[in-house]
Amino acid sequence: MVHSSCVWFRRYGNFIDNLRLFTRGGSGGMGYPRLGGEGGKGGDVWVVAHNKMTLKQLKDKYPQKRFVAGEGANSRVSALKGSKGKDCEIPVPVGISVTDENGKIIGELNKEKDRILVAEGGLGGKLLTNFLPLKGQKRVIHLDLKLIADIGLVGFPNAGKSSLLSQVSHAKPAIADYAFTTLKPQLGKIMYNDFKQISVADLPGLIEGAHMNKGMGHKFLKHIERTRQLLFVVDISGFQLSSQTQYRTAFETIILLTKELELYKEELQTKPALLAVNKMDLPGAQDKFRVLVNQLQNPKDFLHLFEKNMIPERTMEFQHIIPISAITGEGIDELKNHIRKSLDEHANQEDDAYHKKQLLNLQISNTIFYSDPPPKNSVTSPR
Repeated sequence: MVHSSCVWFRRYGNFIDNLRLFTRGGSGGMGYPRLGGEGGKGGDVWVVAHNKMTLKQLKDKYPQKRFVAGEGANSRVSALKGSKGKDCEIPVPVGISVTDENGKIIGELNKEKDRILVAEGGLGGKLLTNFLPLKGQKRVIHLDLKLIADIGLVGFPNAGKSSLLSQVSHAKPAIADYAFTTLKPQLGKIMYNDFKQISVADLPGLIEGAHMNKGMGHKFLKHIERTRQLLFVVDISGFQLSSQTQYRTAFETIILLTKELELYKEELQTKPALLAVNKMDLPGAQDKFRVLVNQLQNPKDFLHLFEKNMIPERTMEFQHIIPISAITGEGIDELKNHIRKSLDEHANQEDDAYHKKQLLNLQISNTIFYSDPPPKNSVTSPR
């Protein structure tokens, strides 16, 4: 068992997960017609990934969000071939997807020092251009953060997600006793004794109808896509948004959350998921928990209680169901250990799948395929 204690937390007041930037390559330098001299090419604009960068830092450092490369040098008697203009580099976090104004993907930056050319410099003046320089490429680009955390907390407002985040990571999110919902993603890190860190995101609370863009709907669901695994957090006593809305039991809450994910994007249901059943310190919680576990083990027996349009095509299969109390701290250490175990197992599976794919590609490239069976006396051999 791994004992964990969180000693470090980073909180983003104004969390930014996408930015729109203007970029322009540098203009070329003037040619020198009398001596046939060529102007230097304009500088290029590159997007470069850095581990310790955030989009908020980028926005704060460059509030104008304009990136223009240097101009190429003019051709002159002492240097007939003009030098190239200075390149411009835009520092961005790892895990960024770069798209153009029409949403077309230009490229992705998945590791430190990955770089993408986004705006090319113009050619310098030469014979072909009548010694006149060309202007650099202009381009508006969008930076989108693909992965914001290892674990995304999923739950209706007031399920205790903010309280849980403060328990696992010493965060200080705003917490209220009414159906309050976090408006901005809160990021925290669980730090284990062997220095392993796992990032956890408390995302804006989901409400029924989120897939139709109610509340923070789509924005929330977009964040969910960017986490490796899901941690459902439900109140054992159930949930009611207001006196005007219907009361939902814990089981109904899980079914509705699953349906919201499915209606937005079915692939979200294939993400590995854990379930934390919160507020186990309340009277009668143990009996309700036994009922809930039975319902989750045999969901088909209880789906007739729902209206047809509320039933998901497939129910979530949770790797672990952990009873907790974010107030008393009950079950928190167990939850942290399950989170770590689940992420490690999944990382190993991804590694295995990657190695198998590499091996298969190698086997395919080393094999000659015959559309007809080879003649009896022929010998097949690797290339």
